[in-house]
Amino acid sequence: MNINFIFLILALLAEIIGTIGGFGSSVFFVPIGNFYFDFHSVLGLTALFHLSSNLSKIAQFRKGIDRNLILFIGIPSVLFVLLGSFLSKYVDNTHLEILLGIFLIIFSGLFLLKRTLRIQPNRKNSILGGIFSGFSAGILGTGGAIRGLTMAAYNLEKSVFIATSAIIDLMIDITRSVSYYQNGYIHMHDMVYIPFLFLIGWIGTYIGKRILTKISQEKFRVFSLSLILLIGLVTVGKLIWF
Repeated sequence: MNINFIFLILALLAEIIGTIGGFGSSVFFVPIGNFYFDFHSVLGLTALFHLSSNLSKIAQFRKGIDRNLILFIGIPSVLFVLLGSFLSKYVDNTHLEILLGIFLIIFSGLFLLKRTLRIQPNRKNSILGGIFSGFSAGILGTGGAIRGLTMAAYNLEKSVFIATSAIIDLMIDITRSVSYYQNGYIHMHDMVYIPFLFLIGWIGTYIGKRILTKISQEKFRVFSLSLILLIGLVTVGKLIWF
């Protein structure tokens, strides 16, 4: 059994930071995974890893759930993750990753520079955020940062933000896991990592939750947006220079 433990340590760090940021680990896990596996294998592993990751978040932050956001962001996300996962077989992902990175840089930068700037917390913007985050999750493996930008408009309390985001993410992961399996992205030789990733999902969430108790609401918002900005910069930089 050939296990890369450096990859598992990095996955744990991705889970801790993703929990603190509030938008899940995939925004870090996907770039990390690309150094060790082919792109389609990373999509399959990400979906399975996220199932346990989001179940742990729901269990540990279950007191905070916004049902309206689950409806207006979650349902469009599920519908468009199917489209994204289907198109992932045919589309050149490099161009989409560059567009995603530019989008994250512009919008997170705006929110950091203009603290009073907010996406209007209305039904239309929630649905649009769900569409884009679901489509991105399906085709690129990560859509949590887009969903995080959308949910930031509601200035939710930390536990509500994380629990609500995790339920929406769980809906996405169940849907895309089936689609990725049908696409042939879930390989038996990668299954050796699943028990480790399942455990990492619970441990990383617990550690992230403990750290969150030391962070104020405003620092939490700034930290989340800063991580999104960093993700955008790394995504674009990696594709331009490597």
